[in-house]
Amino acid sequence: MIQQAFGDQSLSRARVFQWHARFKTGGTSVDDDEHTGRPTSCTTPETVTRTQELVRQDRRRTIHDIAEEVGTGYGTCQRVLTEELGMHRVAAKFVPRILTADQKQQRVNVCTDLRQLASDDETFLSRVITGDESWVYGYDPETKKQSSQWKNPTSPRPKKARQVKSNVKSTIIAFFDVKRNVHKEFVPTGQNVNSGFYCDVLRRLRENLRRRRPKLWREQTWLLHHDNAPSHTSVLTQQYLAKNKIAVIPTHRTPLIWHPVTSSCFQK
Repeated sequence: MIQQAFGDQSLSRARVFQWHARFKTGGTSVDDDEHTGRPTSCTTPETVTRTQELVRQDRRRTIHDIAEEVGTGYGTCQRVLTEELGMHRVAAKFVPRILTADQKQQRVNVCTDLRQLASDDETFLSRVITGDESWVYGYDPETKKQSSQWKNPTSPRPKKARQVKSNVKSTIIAFFDVKRNVHKEFVPTGQNVNSGFYCDVLRRLRENLRRRRPKLWREQTWLLHHDNAPSHTSVLTQQYLAKNKIAVIPTHRTPLIWHPVTSSCFQK
């Protein structure tokens, strides 16, 4: 009868039975009964503010933890974080070490001083001898261009296995300036690059510098730049540098060691 009267807009058979049972038990209201549960929309300003406060307190909280404390669902909490707050979860980046504020400021001061020196003295960079150690492997890997070959449209594509690093390797110590290499040598197998060995390397560096850079050797204006390896910062190495009046460019941990002739140009 209802379907004949109202057509497609009529209630379903199950809904008619539901309302019939409701009115039969004495119910007279056609409104929904009050019930507990979440509101239709949980993305309210209060929810967004509360979520932002929790994230600022601990940025490693998971969506489940935040949703449980705020009282929202997982999907709602995820939508608030990504759409309302514009956040996305990223993995922490590995760095050699976490620097303190003083260490960062010291690096900034050293970089500022070196930049000022390079701008005040046009010959500054040309007088720097940089040294470092590196591994040299026992093979020369073939480049992608070298391994290319001609093929017909119907012939299969050539295959090439990726070559892994060779177990045959050696350490090389090289010193260079803006022109070219000044001194290089391979570390003997089984030899550790300790302070004693590094002092011998510096001795051979001075000999090659005297032959290849006679002007820098005569004027004694060349500057050594190396990193903070233990063999570079040891007491024995520092004594050798001071004895031979070798000026060293300061880094973030090494003390200032300058040649007496050029020290006035670098001291603050």
